This record gives sequence, structure tokens and C-alpha cells, in this order.
Amino acid sequence: MEGGHAALAPRRLHGRLVIATHNAGKLAEMRELLAPHGVDALAAGTLGLAEPEETGSSFAENARIKAQAAAMASGLAAFADDSGLVVDALGGAPGIHSARWAGPAKDFAAAMARIEELLQARGATTPENRRAHFACALCLAWPDGHVEEFAALVAGTLAWPPRGDFGFGYDAMFRPDGHARTFGEMTASEKHGLPPHGTGLSHRARAFAKLAVACLERA
Repeated sequence: MEGGHAALAPRRLHGRLVIATHNAGKLAEMRELLAPHGVDALAAGTLGLAEPEETGSSFAENARIKAQAAAMASGLAAFADDSGLVVDALGGAPGIHSARWAGPAKDFAAAMARIEELLQARGATTPENRRAHFACALCLAWPDGHVEEFAALVAGTLAWPPRGDFGFGYDAMFRPDGHARTFGEMTASEKHGLPPHGTGLSHRARAFAKLAVACLERA
């Protein structure tokens, strides 16, 4: 390319893949997203892989840590997600610490109650003061150190009390823009289904759509 350098094409994925998560909710979503691409997806837990310490300062860094650790330990390509809820009125918290706010017991009901308590203490009672977004970073890593990275978000408003029994994490209090229901009230296909079965609404679906175009084949 005259006056510059041609960008390298993304690396395509072939064969088996490790899903580097021990979160059952994320694992189920990732498997549903991967299913149309004919990928033989193995769970990190099934392979006995340990969870690495997430020492990054961003979603992207933590996703890379998890994917690279799984790739090196398994000798296979690995796919990891790091995602969380970013609340404007709380200065971006819980952010990368979203899972930690739920504690060792993964008590997201308590974590949502904590967020609501903090919002009330700040007088954040109107929709415009309860803005938030879910952010997602995806990393696809190979044992040779190569990585492909993608990110996306979905904006919305925090509802209270939580509504819906679908989804996981903070889904029951997050109402995405343009919708009257929370993620917790949406079916899996409504939340993260990709065309033709869904609109790719969630942050994870939006990031995955980018990854699929760059690195995956249709089955």
C-alpha cells in the first residue's frame, strides 16, 4: 500500500476452542453464540483449568489475561469475556469489579441492593440520573501468543426493584434503551440472539458479532 502498510487480516479460528469462564451464565450464552459456527467448544472447568487472577485495569486487559492463560494451559485457542455494569452516578462502579461486588457466594441480589442503596444516597431517583451501560470485551487467544480482541456496550437505565428471572448477574435491574423490559425479563434469544433469530441486543452479542465476522465461519 503506497504511503503506508496494509493491515494484517484477522486470524480465522479452526478446530476446537476453550471457553475460558467458570461462570455458568456466561458459559451458556457463549455456547449459544458459538453454536451456528460449528465450533467444538470446551469449558475451562471441564478441562480442570484454574481461574487466573484478574489483575487488569480494564475489561480488555482482564479478558486477555483469561484467554491467554487458558490457551497456554490447554494448548488450544481460547475465548474469554470480561464484562460488567458501569453506573454513571457511581463514577463507573462497579465496572471491572462487577463480579466481586457479588462476593464469593455470587449473591447478585445483594450486589443490586448495594447499587440501589448507593444511588438513593446520591439522590439518583429519576431515569436521567440512573443511566448505566453494560460493557463487554472479548479476546480470542492462541497458544503462540496471537490475540484478536473485540468490544461493545449497550446503554440503558437502572430499574428498581429488579424484574425478571431470566439472565444472570445484574440483568434484572438493567433496562436497555428503547425497551420497556429489563434483561431479566427477556428470553435468551431476545437478549443475545443474533440474526435471524434475534437482534444482537446485548453487549456480549454485539461484541461477538464483530468477532464472528472477523474470525469465524458459518457452519
